[in-house]
Amino acid sequence: QQEKERFIDGAVKNGITQRKAASLFNLCSKFAEYGFNKSHSTSYAVISYQTAYLKANYPIEFMAALLTSVSGVTDKVAYYITECRRIALPVLPPDINESGVDFTPLSTAIRFGLAAVKNVGIGAIESIIKERENGPYTSIDDFTGRVDLRLVNKRVIESLIKSGAFDSLGQTRAGLLKIIDGALLKGQRTQKERVAGQSMLFSVAKEATPVAAFEEVPEFPLEVILKM
Repeated sequence: QQEKERFIDGAVKNGITQRKAASLFNLCSKFAEYGFNKSHSTSYAVISYQTAYLKANYPIEFMAALLTSVSGVTDKVAYYITECRRIALPVLPPDINESGVDFTPLSTAIRFGLAAVKNVGIGAIESIIKERENGPYTSIDDFTGRVDLRLVNKRVIESLIKSGAFDSLGQTRAGLLKIIDGALLKGQRTQKERVAGQSMLFSVAKEATPVAAFEEVPEFPLEVILKM
């Protein structure tokens, strides 16, 4: 409105009638109310159509990609997992023998990505995955004896245990957390022996040693697991 008088005066100087100039200004003013938003709505309509098509026809891949895009934001991960449940799409828990860095689309489900587990950095994840190429992890001792403990430290392992990434190994989270210090010490010893070329010398003794002072510990109550 501040430009209206200048606009009409300029138009009149260029041979346009005052009435036509005012009418033209009113058209420009009206367009300004929705023109910018119209361009936005067109762009969003295209994106909405594309994503709706992908979600309808490739829901596993689409939701896996969506979850990966927000893997560092816990609230959004929880929000999209809730959406997966709504459309009957299972999201399997993190697993040290199955999970990748990102959320992974499977044939009928999505596998939780390790990058979405708090306190687990990309360096630790890459170390876990690289060593896994030599065979699946069979126990907490086997795990600590193989991964790079400079990257996969106690805090990382605790977070993986609490998230359920070790559940497939058959021991309770409470039990694993209780023996984690012993498992780390044993893992460090195993790696030092390997570096020193003494693995054969100690192989008999190691075979006779139980897995990280294994204890049958009852699992935590459900509310504790949920807080973890």
